[in-house]
Amino acid sequence: MGAAARPSEAKRGEPVVLTGHPGVGEVVEGEALVSPDGFSARYDLDRTTGMISRESHALYGKSIAGKVFVCPLAKGGFATSWALLDLKSRGRAPVAMIFGWANPVMVQGAVLAGVALMDQLSPDPMAAIRAGDWVRVDPKGGRVEVWPRSLEG
Repeated sequence: MGAAARPSEAKRGEPVVLTGHPGVGEVVEGEALVSPDGFSARYDLDRTTGMISRESHALYGKSIAGKVFVCPLAKGGFATSWALLDLKSRGRAPVAMIFGWANPVMVQGAVLAGVALMDQLSPDPMAAIRAGDWVRVDPKGGRVEVWPRSLEG
């Protein structure tokens, strides 16, 4: 799948809207990368490349750099914070992360690295967002807008 470009306003149409409690970070947009597996910034990722490096991970070999990364569960301990900060300093961080549920250390790491993060949205982001969709994340507003990739063109 090639890189998605931001759809024009005319082609965007009405987005699917997900809502929840406020998240962290600024408003960002990007192409969705959706994982059926949970995510650990320390153990699943090569921080020098931004690629998923754990061979048993469903997204092995894919880059999260510049993406809106969507997955069901945040994993990991206190090393998550420095791992995300290191990733950001290398220009390999996602623009946002959306989780079904994020643990406090993942949230702490997102704040430290300046990466937008939201979780516990409705409807379930794992059902509402597909890889390649265009996603606008507004953490402070508790809102995510999704334009299906099929509307591009």
